[in-house]
Amino acid sequence: MTPLHFADNRGQALDGEKFFFEMGPIRPPSEGNDHSLLIRITRNCSWNRCEFCATYQGEKFVYRQLADIQHDIDVARALHDELNTGSASPGRVISPEAVRALWAGNPRLYGENSGNQSLKWQNLHNVANWLNSGARTVFLQDADALVMRTPDLLAILHYLQGAFPTVERVTAYARSKSCNRKSLEELKELRQAGLVRLHVGLESGCDAVLERMKKGVTAREQVAGGQKVVAAGISLCEYLMPGLGGKDLSARHALDSAGALSAINPDFIRLRTLALRRKSPLLAQAKEGRFAELPEDEVVAEIALLIANLHCRSYLVSDQMSNLLYGVEGQLPRDKAKILQVIDDYRKKPEPERLAFRLRQRWRSYLAVYGSLPDLLEQQVQEAWDSLQREAPEARDRVNAAIAALKEGFV
Repeated sequence: MTPLHFADNRGQALDGEKFFFEMGPIRPPSEGNDHSLLIRITRNCSWNRCEFCATYQGEKFVYRQLADIQHDIDVARALHDELNTGSASPGRVISPEAVRALWAGNPRLYGENSGNQSLKWQNLHNVANWLNSGARTVFLQDADALVMRTPDLLAILHYLQGAFPTVERVTAYARSKSCNRKSLEELKELRQAGLVRLHVGLESGCDAVLERMKKGVTAREQVAGGQKVVAAGISLCEYLMPGLGGKDLSARHALDSAGALSAINPDFIRLRTLALRRKSPLLAQAKEGRFAELPEDEVVAEIALLIANLHCRSYLVSDQMSNLLYGVEGQLPRDKAKILQVIDDYRKKPEPERLAFRLRQRWRSYLAVYGSLPDLLEQQVQEAWDSLQREAPEARDRVNAAIAALKEGFV
């Protein structure tokens, strides 16, 4: 592979220190499955006050400059072209060896003194995986793309379209409030420019829960924003957080959320069960006794109540590590009975079987992300397993404590 020479949009050669594109910390699982190209258009979260979230804690929200975003797209384009050329024939699978060869063959860009080596390595793998999946999808990071001015967002979409003609779908996170603030005409214009899907964190349709969690939006605004996105022809994925109401607001959370989602009728409803994560304000509240976390079996019952009261044509998905029952998935209303049966089958299991199932699922989810457990956590999980096998009186408490410790590390 020949050395890679990269110039900016004025034709000036860039040194290695500038040869990277920014990547934010998160993206929806569906975008990972599709190996979307990740382009960061804002940094962090424009709200960043939700009690359950620690993703951007302590980070300042930043509107990135249009020129910097275009530079990032140019870098991704250069990597796209070079990996395609170096793979012997365009469209052929980009192997790990090809990625390593590009890295080793360009010391000016990737040498020890070029800077940002970790990010540059992520860039290479992101583009290679994206090419191998067909280079059809792009995800705009970070937490709220729609907070950006519409003319700038349109310019980004057009620039992407010019750089990557193979792209069929551009998606992004957005807050309900940002969706509601855009006019229907603006949303339609964004759709026409290639913004095909929005991922929105509804979390709850219950005003009491939204206020407690400092979500910064009302249920009415959530519904209005969602309906506007649907009316604009943009595919909408709403995220719902079972367990967010705690013990005292569980039923209201389920019923009000079902009402809001039914009114919006999004293309997708994705469940993201509450996990009290490290550094989140809500974890501290729970440990201080100011938030009563809903036990996992009661969360399952809450999900059943939610689904029974959904009256929409959405596809329900349970595809994130915080969820217990991945089989809770299907097209509504057609598959409602089948989905509820999955929940009923779990609830009918004897308690020892439910405890074992829950511990196994949480342990596997943790390993899928981190590969291994820290020694102390490994010991705690093993002691929980041992107590289950011995049918010890303390088995339930040990399992619940081990699961809570595992879930603190969920992402």
